[in-house]
Amino acid sequence: MRHRRLVLPLAVIASSLFASVAATAEPRAVIELFTSQGCSSCPAADKLAGELARDPSLVVVSLAIDYWDYLGWKDTNALPGHTNRQRAYAHVRGDREVYTPQVIVNGVAHVIGSDRAAIDAAIAKTRKMPGTMSFPVTLAANGDQLTVTVPAGKGENNKGEVWICPVSSKVPVAIGRGENSGNTVTYHNIVRRWVKLGDWNGSARTFIVPLRDVAGDGIDSMAVMLQAGSRENPGHMLGAAVTSLH
Repeated sequence: MRHRRLVLPLAVIASSLFASVAATAEPRAVIELFTSQGCSSCPAADKLAGELARDPSLVVVSLAIDYWDYLGWKDTNALPGHTNRQRAYAHVRGDREVYTPQVIVNGVAHVIGSDRAAIDAAIAKTRKMPGTMSFPVTLAANGDQLTVTVPAGKGENNKGEVWICPVSSKVPVAIGRGENSGNTVTYHNIVRRWVKLGDWNGSARTFIVPLRDVAGDGIDSMAVMLQAGSRENPGHMLGAAVTSLH
């Protein structure tokens, strides 16, 4: 299933977060999969997301959307903010390419989420953009607080936002109605919420969050992203990190 002319209003993304063990990562790409339990074309992409997530050089997240809920099955992982984010990407690109399964690579290129060759090509292409994934973001849990650090920038591409996401790494769902009725599909790295930690203007920044404010049931991983642009006009990924609780 693909949908190319969805028009939905932008809205504020739901917020919260959780804690994790220390992590430092310098991945080459952020892979965002927009998926739906009501999309018959999505299970292949969901499976591929799980395979890609095993690559330590990739930050892979699944963003469940809600615009197929009317087809007979309400997506149990969906957040309205994910639809808003997908729509914002299309707005920035200047097209109407909003569909499932859709992968956004490094905040710039979009491809069909089940096409591994296209994903690999998009990673290679976006890596050539100045500043893309060039800032080593770090993530650590120390005692009762979570610490995220963003380095100072040099030259251009020194403006963006820092976001953190609590993630459920493996979520099997038995689907009772709709196009995937009768199937159990496993979803990988489902983003549960988005929290903006702050803006970045090229200066080194450190964000400290009390763990008591960020814990959540079913959360076993976390991702942090430094992205150019804004929530309404997202740009290319400048840096990211991911860590597991285990």
